[in-house]
Amino acid sequence: MSDQPSCSDPIESKHEHEHEHEQSLIPNLPKDVALECLARTPRFHHPFLSLVCKSWRSTLNSPLFYATRRALNSTQSFLFLNLRLYNPKDSTFSFKWYSLDPSTIFPKNTQFTHKSTTLIPINPSPYHPIGASFVSLGRHLYVIGGSVNDIPSSNFWVFDCLTNKWEMGPKMRVGREFAASGVVDGKIYVLGGCVVDNWARSINWAEVFDPVSGSWAPVPSPIEVRDKWMHASAVVEGRVYAMADRGGVVFDPGLGEWGPVSTELDMGWRGRAAVVDGVLYCYDYLGKIRGFDFGENVWKELKGLEKSLPKFLCGATMANVGGSLFVVWEGKANRKEIEVFCAEMLVIKDASGELWGSIVWSDVIIVIPKGSSVVHCLDVHL
Repeated sequence: MSDQPSCSDPIESKHEHEHEHEQSLIPNLPKDVALECLARTPRFHHPFLSLVCKSWRSTLNSPLFYATRRALNSTQSFLFLNLRLYNPKDSTFSFKWYSLDPSTIFPKNTQFTHKSTTLIPINPSPYHPIGASFVSLGRHLYVIGGSVNDIPSSNFWVFDCLTNKWEMGPKMRVGREFAASGVVDGKIYVLGGCVVDNWARSINWAEVFDPVSGSWAPVPSPIEVRDKWMHASAVVEGRVYAMADRGGVVFDPGLGEWGPVSTELDMGWRGRAAVVDGVLYCYDYLGKIRGFDFGENVWKELKGLEKSLPKFLCGATMANVGGSLFVVWEGKANRKEIEVFCAEMLVIKDASGELWGSIVWSDVIIVIPKGSSVVHCLDVHL
């Protein structure tokens, strides 16, 4: 029939269609404007947006889209949680990662509770070390060192939280386990975790990884700190603080200077810590959360939570997630299972210098087999 379109080269038509589709991400809008419109949409809605069309799905998973969200300050903070899970059938352990989007837990002005469905499992890691260090930078999560078959490893695994893929990064210069680590000015610093029994381990006791160049470099360190074993670390105002077995250390990458931490900080720092608004929070020997005020060089009890949280006598894991203090701990256990709780808190320092906290939400986020444990949690921006 004459009113039917004429046949044309199928390959050419396909390319023209793809080009037209690419240019019209949102009809009648320039591509860059359409990209910014999509980038401002909360991440909770992205799974639904990806169903609209192939070009949207491809865009939502692209590095350009993530870069646009970062430029617009539209990224959101996610809690990533690492669990060591016990299998009672064969008495073995496995490590699994989960993510949690805090914005989906309690919608504003509503009452909302749900439990084990809160956590979302992510792609399993091919690497399962004991005593690894963990940091996040942008959309990437890094697993540093750790021991495999009781041998410290120099492995450096990278998880892209955008593409849900793991890959092996450049190896460190020496193997490490239970090392201190932290991110300062876009670079990853790793301290200790190795026996200084030769020149290579001595000169590389501290290393720095530059994601731009993709390479490791030694960080000069004084001999007197190289016999220390690290138990916890945190970054405060551009300096890496590490709790050690015999006196903690602090490293300022900007000045290249090392020094001891104050006696007050060293004596009160117990377990994993998180830094919110320049205050370092951890739990004390009575199981209460305290914060260290660096300006006053003193520990202060976090008030306002006396009846809201249990005493963390068995420890807790903490992280700064989007400016809130998140605490994850192992709660009630029966013969077969353990409840893992999570609480989000707003923490402030009032005009008189006192520290106050208020619970945003607190709930069971997963139930795990008895014998399992919480390894680590941290903040990732997506």
